[in-house]
Formats: sequence, C-alpha cells, structure tokens
Amino acid sequence: MLNPSLISNKVSGAWVVTRRELIDQIRDWRILSPIIILTLFFPLLMNFTAQQAVDFVGRYGAPIIGERLIPFLLMVVGFFPISISLVIALESFAGERERMSLEPLLATPLTDGQLFFGKLFASLILPLGAAYIGIAVYIVGLYLRLQWLPPGQLLLQVILLTTAQGMVMVSGAVVISSQTTSVRAANLLASFIIIPVSQLIIGESLIMFWGRYNVLWLIVILLILISLVLARMGLHLFNREAILGRELDELNLKWMGRVFWSSFTAGAHSIAAWYRGVIRETLPRIGGSLGVTAIIFLGGFIMGALLARRFTLPLDLLQLDDIEQVLSSQLSELGLVGLSGWRSILMNNVRALGLATLFGAFSFGILAELLLMAPITIIGYLAGNLDLAGQNTMLYMSALVLPHAIIEIPAAIIAGGAILRLGMVFISPPRGSSLGESWVKAFADWGRISLGIVLPLLFLAAFIEAFITPKIALYLFSG
Repeated sequence: MLNPSLISNKVSGAWVVTRRELIDQIRDWRILSPIIILTLFFPLLMNFTAQQAVDFVGRYGAPIIGERLIPFLLMVVGFFPISISLVIALESFAGERERMSLEPLLATPLTDGQLFFGKLFASLILPLGAAYIGIAVYIVGLYLRLQWLPPGQLLLQVILLTTAQGMVMVSGAVVISSQTTSVRAANLLASFIIIPVSQLIIGESLIMFWGRYNVLWLIVILLILISLVLARMGLHLFNREAILGRELDELNLKWMGRVFWSSFTAGAHSIAAWYRGVIRETLPRIGGSLGVTAIIFLGGFIMGALLARRFTLPLDLLQLDDIEQVLSSQLSELGLVGLSGWRSILMNNVRALGLATLFGAFSFGILAELLLMAPITIIGYLAGNLDLAGQNTMLYMSALVLPHAIIEIPAAIIAGGAILRLGMVFISPPRGSSLGESWVKAFADWGRISLGIVLPLLFLAAFIEAFITPKIALYLFSG
C-alpha cells in the first residue's frame, strides 16, 4: 500500500527544485520575452491569417478549406509556446554544469527522482501555461472577428495534444541534458526530438484537413505513453555520481569497435561455434521482443482485415475470369521470375530491413515495428477484400503468399525482435553497464542475428518467391 506521507515528501522535494527553477526562469528576460511574444502577439497574427484564409477561399467557393484551416492554426498557436520548453529542458542539467552550480545541487539530500522530476516539471509549467493562454487569446480573437468557436471535443483534443507534445519534448530534452556535459552538445542532440515532433505536426495537420478528428485521440494516447517511457528512461539513467564524473562528451570509435567486435564474435574460434552461440545465446536474449513482435504482426493482419470492411475495393478488381493468363503476363512484366526477380526481391527486403533498423534505433523500436508490420497489414486487407468478394481466400493466399511467407514472416519477426531490443536498450540498459556500452552490445547482437539468421532466411524467401511461388500459383489456378 502506498504511504501518503512518503508520497507527500517526495512531491515536496521535487517541488523545491521546481520552484527554484521557476524563479530563475521568471527573472531571465531571454526566456520571458519569447514566451510573451508567442502568447500574446502570435495568436493575433494567427487570427488575421485565419480571417484572410476564410475570405480568400470563400471567394472561390471552397469555404470548407478555411473551416479546416482554423483548427489547425489553433493547434499551431498552442505548439509554438511549448517549443520554448525544449530550450529550457535542454539547459536543465547541462546549463547547471556550465554555470558551475550542478555539483551543489547534486550534493543536496534530495533523491535522484526528486531532482529529475523537479527539473522536468519546471521545464514544462511556464511554457504550458503560456500555450493555454495563447489558445484562449486565439479563440477570443476568432469569436470577435469571425463569430467562430471550436466544438468542445476539438478544443479538448487540441489542449491534450499540446500538453502531450510538451510532455514528450520535455521528457526527451531532460534526458539529453542529463547525459551531456554542455548546452552545445544538448542542442545538437535535440534534433532527435525536433525532427520527429515536426513530422508529427505535419501528420496532425493532414488529419485535421481531412476532418478525421477521432484519430487525434489515438495520437494523444500514443504521446502520453511515449512521455511516460521517456520519463522512466530518464529516471533509470539518472545517476548523480556518473553526472559529476563525466568530464567530456567523447565519441571513442576505437573503444566502440572493440566492444562491438568482442560481442559480435563472442569468443568463437570457428563459424560453427559462432552459429551455436547465435542460436543458444543471442536468440534467447531477444525472446521477449520476439513475442511482442509476433503479437504486433498478428494485430496488423487483423487490423488489415477490419479495414477491408470499411474501405472495400471495387468488386471488378477482384473478379478475374482468366487468372492464369493474368498471372503469367503480370509476373513477366514485373520481372518476378528468374534471377533478376530473385535479386530484386532480395534487395528490396534488405533495404526494408536497413530502414527499419535505422528508424527503430532512434524510436525505441516503434517505427521499426510499424514498418515491418505494414506488409502484414496489406496482406490482411487483401484477404479481407477477397473474402467479402466471395472469392476463395485460402486459395489465393496459398498460391500467392504462403509459399514464401512461411520463410519471410519468421525472418521479419526475428529482425523486428532484434531491432526492438536495440531500441529498448535506451529505456532500460542493464545494471552495471553504461548506456553507450549497452547499445553497442545490443547492436552487436542485432548484427549476429541479422547475418546468421535473418539474411539466410531472406535469401531463401526471395528464391522461393522468384522461382517457386509463381509456379505454385499457376498450377493451383490452372487446376
């Protein structure tokens, strides 16, 4: 059972740090000036922009574009003050170190959690309050100019999106600040926050222009989960002794190479011994990630089948009278028969694996899972449409998908599991090992699994898809 007095003490300790930081922020004109400008003047500019946009599209008979633009500008008004939180959070620990005030702060009797969350809350409160005020100013201006008020649900979504985006940015920035020794280094690493968030804003704008506001609830939930993951990661990595002992941010390539090679070879003196290590030692280490990936793939197939019921393909696309002739011509045109087809399929799968690894390494494995799940979702979508059209779904799947999928899907699951573990190392590195060392070892495990298991499976799957699947399809459909 939770002890109320213990919780109160922890909260009060974090509030001491938060109050100290807020006082410093209020005294700093470099922080207050952009917040005031973005809170008061930027919403007025967006009001003017909204009115001009509505008048312009109204003259050309497209008022719906203006109506969809107003909620988007409402979200932008809330986001820009939140961007200040990134600057404050990046300086939270790195700035203290440069001002020579970090050591006295870490020498206080406050716990690591109180220090970390105190900094996190302090980086969020002032920009978040400014964002709420900016949204209010924008809405008042819209009502006075256009007599427009946002629906209650949309207003709640924008407020929650603003809050969740701020939480994600601050959580990530505080983690970066606690792991770097200078504000300059923290600002350079901030691109890993700014780029994904900016892409998210673009995605949200498209959703708003299409009027799919219900999708915003899913984004809010996802952002909250990501912020919780980042907060847990930051608390797990926060160590005052390590922070005080860290002298300089240094990229030691020789050390990384030694750690990688030692983990990659694992002391094996022959290829057979190396393969035994991959199967007996490395593969079991990603067992949990394999299970998660398999569940995600199953969920992707089910989601595709459900989407088929909502977005059904035209029946004439699924009613093929001479399937044998169509298959022969299509396979020939696409080059899916012979050596060139095998090479094309293999390179496509390798490129997909490389992109999934790249995106997954910097997104806790999430983007990798989504990229690898996409083909499974498409298969589920096609299967669902075939079933709705009254076709023999099992025949189509057995002829066109299953011969090579029984090899390709396990390869994708194993690859996804290795990438997921690689990304999750950032959240929970093993005790007694630094973050960099843990990541390099996980990268070595990914290399062992990719080279020893995934690539051979992809070679085999591509061979089956190029040479065997077309023959099976022609045989089944000609019968």
